[in-house]
Amino acid sequence: MGALWSGRFKKDMDSMVKEFNASIGFDQRMYNEDIDGSIAHVSMLAKQGIVTDEEAETIIAGLEKIRAGIADGSITFNVEDEDIHMGIESRLIEEVGDVGKKLHTARSRNDQCQVDARLYLKKEIRNMISELTELEEVILAKAEKYKDALTVGFTHIQHAQPVTIGFIFMAYFQMFRRDIERLEDTLSRMDLCPLGACALAGTTFDTDRHMTAEQLGFSAPTENAMDSVSDRDYMIEFLSDASISMMHTSRWAEEFVWWNSSEFSYIELDDSFCTGSSIMPQKKNPDMAELLRGKCGRVYGDLMQLLTVMKGTPLAYNKDFQEDKEGLFDAVDTWKASVAIFARMLENTEFRMDKIEPRLKEGFLNATDIAEHMASSGIPFREAHNIVGRMVQCCEEKGCQFEDLTDEDLSAIDSRINREMLGDVSIRACVDSRDSFGGTAPHEVERQIKAGRDWMNTLL
Repeated sequence: MGALWSGRFKKDMDSMVKEFNASIGFDQRMYNEDIDGSIAHVSMLAKQGIVTDEEAETIIAGLEKIRAGIADGSITFNVEDEDIHMGIESRLIEEVGDVGKKLHTARSRNDQCQVDARLYLKKEIRNMISELTELEEVILAKAEKYKDALTVGFTHIQHAQPVTIGFIFMAYFQMFRRDIERLEDTLSRMDLCPLGACALAGTTFDTDRHMTAEQLGFSAPTENAMDSVSDRDYMIEFLSDASISMMHTSRWAEEFVWWNSSEFSYIELDDSFCTGSSIMPQKKNPDMAELLRGKCGRVYGDLMQLLTVMKGTPLAYNKDFQEDKEGLFDAVDTWKASVAIFARMLENTEFRMDKIEPRLKEGFLNATDIAEHMASSGIPFREAHNIVGRMVQCCEEKGCQFEDLTDEDLSAIDSRINREMLGDVSIRACVDSRDSFGGTAPHEVERQIKAGRDWMNTLL
């Protein structure tokens, strides 16, 4: 049987053109969505009297048989099928005869491919939310475990202030929470059914698009047929969500690479998430963390590819749009695998407190706390800032810490300060006192963990 659209043509397609034109190699992953859309469509046609109930039943039975055949591998596709829509329709006509030719009444591949893509992406968004939720569960468990554990907080990759490890975990919890919320927002905005928009202008048949939307689990049909077949905003929005989330993963993976290095040695990565060297027998490389950084760029590329495809396409449908799916599928697969791997790596990573503790004595981590303590004693903060800066200079010259400065040292810096007024400037005291809302104090981290769990419960 020739191409289902071949009536207008005197010649068959060039064999090289067939290869270039075909999307069946990648869009066949949407066969379930395509069949679901066809069943909803023919059910609507029967309800509207456009086909008979018997014809609809025959078509639906044929479609379900094709679904089973694809699933068990007895039905396969090739470039002659062009795409999954034509591939299934051709098999249907072979299976049920001429009645199968009525399935495509009052629809086009233009709206058909869009309902498939939306159904597919709705499913994958829910899967992605599930993967991110599992990651968040790991983060909360680790934050609870390390809520009291002290470590170095950095700015400009320099020692800045002491924080707890649990506090760091909860910072990333908020990033991935926003990723989930973005997905939920994307899902709500794309929850409109394009089926029945046809090629670009609707149809002369008396169809019921609200029925097909409801059957397929959409909140409503799309409003404008021309927009329905040319819209790829929801894909771009999903790819943007994926890119932001992969950036979050990459940022943390970067810290894992640092923390694992000999210069830091803050963490012990599980052997099952590392590889060795082909020449250096001592090496234990953080390859999964490095791969996660690299995968981020791949998803960025998927986003930029689709943005570039769309930027010069006039209304309505253009063949360029066939380039929308490979990048989408790649981003789905890459993001989902990356989050799953990262969650498992995180779960199997422990912090080496024996290596972290000595670093807490470096970089004057308690400098800000001393300045704030002076400010609370009546010294204007900007003056306190200057005084502590000179205290740092004095410590560097003497090769000591703040705690080692004498009253004589302090009075030489500023007559208003002495050892007693500095108070407890230990790293533990500095962390414990930072109990402002959202701060790093252990009991405030505990509050953040509880708030995180409460939010997670709203997702279930």
